[in-house]
Amino acid sequence: MDHSAPFGPLDFQLVLLRRMADHRPELVEEARRALGADAARMREANRRWQAMARSPRGRGTLARYRSALGPPPEAEPRRIGDLACEALRWPVPLWPGLRFEVLASAGGGPGGRAVWNEWLVRAPGEPGPVLDGAADLTPWSATVDEVARAFAPARPLPGTAPSRMRLAFTDPADGAERVADFTWGLLQQVD
Repeated sequence: MDHSAPFGPLDFQLVLLRRMADHRPELVEEARRALGADAARMREANRRWQAMARSPRGRGTLARYRSALGPPPEAEPRRIGDLACEALRWPVPLWPGLRFEVLASAGGGPGGRAVWNEWLVRAPGEPGPVLDGAADLTPWSATVDEVARAFAPARPLPGTAPSRMRLAFTDPADGAERVADFTWGLLQQVD
């Protein structure tokens, strides 16, 4: 692979898939092939992304996303409690109904704007899945927000790695306690 080639949207999608491979290797394999990339390219994209993230001379998190994905086509101010931030969203061709969203602080400091959250969300105007019970929760079908709303009051649990989240909820279909695992905000599995 040409190490001097720009890191672009295809490479970024491979980075998202790399972390998902721990839970859903069969879906990742299918998606990687659909993107026309082999396993070596996925490993190399992940290696380059990690190197950019860890470089002492590297750009801030938000600058890395802008470099890989370009200017965000969707940006809007958002308030979370007393905090003002900006929601920046990019399309992700692999999942046309989703956007990659970065929540960034409203002001910039010496190190640039702080990034508070990075995940996949439903695209504005796109219908989400109908979630009546755990049986409706299939891999890659729902985002953290959608599951949290459908099974309120869902309880966040610690993730098992960076970019991973977990939600505990009661399944209204049978009253059983379940745990949903997410990677980059996209449902991977329900225990």
